[in-house]
Amino acid sequence: MTIKRLFAILFIYACTAFAWFILGGAISLRTDGSSASTAPAVQDGWGPPMTQLHPTAYYQSPGTRDGRALIRPSFSDVQVELSDEPKRKGLVWYRTYGVAFHDEYVFENPTPIPQTIFVEFALPTPKASYTGFSYTLNDRPTTANVTGREPITEAVTLEPGGKATLAVAYRTRGLNRWDYSFGTESRVQNFALTMKTDFPAIDFPPGTGSPSQRTESENGWHLTWSYPDEIGARPIGMDMPKILNPGPTAARITYFAPVSLLFFFTVLVITCLLRRIDMHPMNYFFLSAGCFAFQLLFAYLVDLVPFGLAFAAAALVSLALVSGYLLLAFGKQFARLAALAQFGYMILFSYSFFFDGLTGLTITVEAISTLALLMALTARVNWSEKFRRNPTPPPLPAATAQ
Repeated sequence: MTIKRLFAILFIYACTAFAWFILGGAISLRTDGSSASTAPAVQDGWGPPMTQLHPTAYYQSPGTRDGRALIRPSFSDVQVELSDEPKRKGLVWYRTYGVAFHDEYVFENPTPIPQTIFVEFALPTPKASYTGFSYTLNDRPTTANVTGREPITEAVTLEPGGKATLAVAYRTRGLNRWDYSFGTESRVQNFALTMKTDFPAIDFPPGTGSPSQRTESENGWHLTWSYPDEIGARPIGMDMPKILNPGPTAARITYFAPVSLLFFFTVLVITCLLRRIDMHPMNYFFLSAGCFAFQLLFAYLVDLVPFGLAFAAAALVSLALVSGYLLLAFGKQFARLAALAQFGYMILFSYSFFFDGLTGLTITVEAISTLALLMALTARVNWSEKFRRNPTPPPLPAATAQ
């Protein structure tokens, strides 16, 4: 190994890394273009993120600023069922879901005289469709024109201490997350919300409260938020399970591929030095091309076949190219060693992108493990001897006496 050859290998590595950055940019552009064209269609078909508002009631009171005195529900029982129904469009998975909502609220007349109470309930958004819709106030269906743009307002006359029960039910669909908000209410009493999910990966968005009780079911969770008397009650929310998006994941794998190739080439260079294997820079060129084939094939398979199948096919093709080339050029033993290194540095490292938060740890473990191995193998190597233009050949064994 000469310094000139080493710089040639570094040049090949730099060119391959540049090609990976171009490929990663192309994947990102395809993903962004796909998302820009399909996101509006998905939202139109499934609806936006849903936020259900807590209902309010009021009666006319000339002594207040706006002539209205607000009434909080004296009792609230909310039932929610969330079903995870992700949809894929192009290179992007969308976290769509279905929700079945049913509630029962009780309002009381807090004054010593009969009052006409106006009860308001707002649907989450006018940009969604609602099936199985039901709205009753004291068992009387609403007569309002329900559009979803304005709150549904119904009036009921209550005697002092009288109660009105509001019951609402509907089914709809949304995107990314579902929330229940108390709006400007500063105090919530006798409130309970029960949520059932058909998915085990639950996640509560920042700024929302944690459930008072949680019980794992066969397919998901049974969660309960209970506020007997809560001042400053936090909103309630649920993020839909995260999905491994083919486009962004393929782009990240491609952008980080130079890290894998650096480890792979380092092992090959050191191994060739120790075993006196004469690998020409052209050999490294073909090896880098074989490694590049992994991300290239994966990038264009991922939108045609399932994600895992695309990854496995691309990995096997790349391994076959690199190992087959080394088998023909340098024999079985060296090809086996290179295949093991490529599998660890290229395939397993890329597979770590399937799991959130593992990529940095994987890089660290592989770097430290590689460093420890190479330090142990080269501790007694005479590097001056290895990098001479014409290294001194090892001494021949002494002849044995006959």
